[in-house]
Order: sequence, then structure tokens, then C-alpha cells
Amino acid sequence: MYQLFQQHLSLLNSPGIEEALAKSKIGLEKESLRVMPEGGIAQTPHPAAWGSPLTHPLITTDFSEALTELVTPPCDSISEVIQSLDDIQNFIYRNLDNEILWATSMPCVVAGETSIPLAQYGSSNAAQMKTVYRRGLGLRYGRAMQVIAGVHFNYSFSEEFWQLYQKLLNNDEPMQDFISEQYMGLVRNLLRYGWLVPYLFGASPAVCKSFLNGKRTILHEFNENTYYEPYATSLRLGDIGYQNNKEDLAGIKACYDSLDAYAESLQYAINTPYSGYEEIGVKVNGEYLQLNANILQIENEYYSTVRPKQILQGNEKPSAALKKRGVAYVELRSVDVNAFDPHGINSEQLHFFEVLMLFCLLQESPTLSDSEIDAIDENLVLVAHNGRETGLDLRRGDEKISLQDWASELCNKMKPVASLLDRAHYCENYFSSVKSQIASVFDPDLTPSARMLAEMRENNEGFFHHAQRMSKHHYLYYKSHALPESKVKLFEDAAKESIDKQRQIEAEDSISFDDFLQKYFDEE
Repeated sequence: MYQLFQQHLSLLNSPGIEEALAKSKIGLEKESLRVMPEGGIAQTPHPAAWGSPLTHPLITTDFSEALTELVTPPCDSISEVIQSLDDIQNFIYRNLDNEILWATSMPCVVAGETSIPLAQYGSSNAAQMKTVYRRGLGLRYGRAMQVIAGVHFNYSFSEEFWQLYQKLLNNDEPMQDFISEQYMGLVRNLLRYGWLVPYLFGASPAVCKSFLNGKRTILHEFNENTYYEPYATSLRLGDIGYQNNKEDLAGIKACYDSLDAYAESLQYAINTPYSGYEEIGVKVNGEYLQLNANILQIENEYYSTVRPKQILQGNEKPSAALKKRGVAYVELRSVDVNAFDPHGINSEQLHFFEVLMLFCLLQESPTLSDSEIDAIDENLVLVAHNGRETGLDLRRGDEKISLQDWASELCNKMKPVASLLDRAHYCENYFSSVKSQIASVFDPDLTPSARMLAEMRENNEGFFHHAQRMSKHHYLYYKSHALPESKVKLFEDAAKESIDKQRQIEAEDSISFDDFLQKYFDEE
């Protein structure tokens, strides 16, 4: 595998490659709970000044009315995407009354399932579908699981890069077929090496006891209001996080062998009933409890740390969009909200993720065997719960390898990729980021998860009070620098436009909700 990687890397010394790599696009989606300063999930509706969560391109909601989701446009550089996220959060804070955004992935005080309001999007069929889908998620997995926040890193290579790379590989497939095939190989490698993300950047080693609502747990007690694991990196990605456990019972796993295989495996899941969900019921006493009783209500329900994506058109299914137009970008979903940065993520992380994307593209990427898929799942949960433990072994193929050895090997192989990206962007940030992560491999105390637990001990505070302190610190950061009036106007105009669009969608509805759902699921 290493020999092929070296061959691919040497090809990138060709003319024009660096300029083409510099044209890659980066986007971020960041989830943040709106909370009351004294603790507890906000019960207020999505602020009207932010616009319509149904149609606003930058400010929406995820599962809950209180779980705000901020979406940057695709950006040309890391500095641009950080600035975009800064602007969105700055505008949000201008229009947030006596509430703050929670600074961590794991939620604040959860006063039972009923304290988590479902997201609302208006009266249109499209809006009702989004809310019913969320009601179904709550009934299937529990609402508390759905308010765990994360950051999604979206990445795409430029058309110029793909054209040059295809020529260098002497490949004569139709261009979009080639691009999709390359992206699927990248995705398989991201799954293989995905444990590296929670080890290096996991920031959820502890959780408020209220999150478990009295359930028995193997977690350790940190203090009277906090559970934790001594060597945990990301409990969000561990056994207590949101997973599609029922899919294992039903024998469903997304297949990453090819784009068609991936799309078809998801289509199978959204068309196959599962007895456990049939017991919940679909439409009961005239109210939809879930969209259907299938293994997945819709494809977005499938939890994965990485997804191949295509931009949707209208009410298109993700699998249909992928089949029609191929893969447009890759979404890395395993990133915890970074409590130590007011943006929830920092530029050093983003530089590393970009190196990781190119590294995974250049590596050989055979299809995943059943045994390797099991190893991927095991490694992820093991690192989530015990990643900083000295001498921790992971599964690589049929062998055991220490996390430290494997992580060191991967990061060192990334160095020439980082140098290439530094040349492409006329900077030294990529190599510097990889060096920083190598330091964290050999000193787990440098990781965000270790830093969080160290601060909690130093300040004699549980998870809630630590997260609350960081949230208030970030609040002061945004209050301390004003958004230029020109940008304020752009956001205000976007909010008004989104509300107009919502009203237009509502006015144009001409069929019943039953018929709307039938039409959605019938379309190929």
C-alpha cells in the first residue's frame, strides 16, 4: 500500500497540481445548543430575527428547536471559512436574548425528554416532514441522544485537480464516474483511519449525569453531577452516543464498495420494515409519530462518521442525487465541538483535516471486508472510551497494533502531503499542524479531552460548570467585537428572504401531507 501511495504522491509534482489543490473548497456545519445561562435547554422558539430555519442557507436547526445549526458556504480557504463561521455566530449573538450557545458537544442539564423541544419549520408539507422525522428519531433513540452537537467538515477538490489527476493516472472513465470512484476510495480510508480524529480532537470525555436520566452506566463518577471515563476522548462517538443500533439487529450496514452499492444499501434500508419500529406505529390517532416503520425513515438517519455527498435539488433523496450526479464532496462528521475555541473549531484542526483528506485520496483503498468493518467499529468505540490509555492496542487487519505506533506511522506518512499543501497555499501551516498532532500522539495530555479533564480537576468543577464557564467566555468573545454594519445588513436581508421563501412554500402546497410523503418515497 505504501508503494502505491508514494507513486500517487510523486505524480503530484506535476505542473499545475499545486494551483489546482489550492482551489479546493471547505465548508463547516456547526451545531450549538441554545441554553439558559443558569443551565437547562432553552424552551423558546428559534429567534425570528435569525430567519426561517426551513429555508435560511446559513442558520437552521437540527433535531431540536434549541439545537442551532450554523452552515458556512463553501469557502476558498481555511481563514475564509473561520471568518464565515465567526460572522454567523456574531450575528446570532446580536439577536439572542438572555441565552447563550453551549460550548461543548455533550448537552447541558437535561430535565427529561420533554425538556427537549422538537424543531419546527412552519406549516408546509416539507416543514411537517422535517418535524415528523425528528419525532421518529426521538421515539427510536431517545431525544437526549439527538441534542449531542458536533462539527461537520465538508471538503471537495477542484475540477481542475480532478482533470489533472485523471490524466496523471492514465484513466479514461467518464469524468464524474472517475471522481465518484476516487471519493469513495477516500471515504473508505477515512473510515479506516477515522479513530485518529477522536484521539487527536475528541473533546467530550465527561457528561452531565442528567444526560443518562438515571440509567445504569459503566461510566465512572467524577463528582456528584458528572460521569466520565479516565482515558476517554469522545463519549459522543462512544456507546452512549447516537448510533443506529437496531440496524445491526436488522443486518443493515451501508456498503462503501462503490457509489452504486452505497446508494442501494441506503435505499434498501429506507424501504425495509423493521418490527421494532412497527410497534411504535406510524400514524396514530391522526398524528404521525414517524415517517414510516422502516429501518431508516430517510437516509439522513444512517449514522456514519463520514458521508459521500451531492447537493440536493428540491425534495430529492440523497441516494437519488448521488446516483444522478455522483459525489460532489465528502462530509467528515466525527468532530467534537472544541470547547477551547469560541468558533467550536480552530484553524490547526482544519489544516490537519485537509491533509487527512488528500492523504486518504492518495492511499490505496481496497473494499472493506466484513472483518475490517468490525475492526473499524471496534477501534472507534475503543478510542472514544479509552483512547489516551497507555499501551492501548487497535485492530489493523488481523493483527493488533498499538494506537501510538499506528498514529505515529500515519502522521509521519502525512508529512510530505502537508508539505505539498504548504507549497500550494504559500504557508507552513499544514506541516506545522501535522507536527503538533505527532506531539499529541506521544503526549496524550496535549489532547483537548485531557485538557478538559485537567481543567475540571484544577478548578474543582464538574462537566456542567466547566462547559458553562467556557460558554460564557465565548459569549464575551462575541460581545467584544462588533459585526460590521454592512455584514449585519446582509444577514438581516437573508433572514427576511428566508421568511418570504417559507411563506411561498406554504402558499404553493397543493396536496395533502399523506400524498406529499407518498410522492417523496415513490420518486427514484
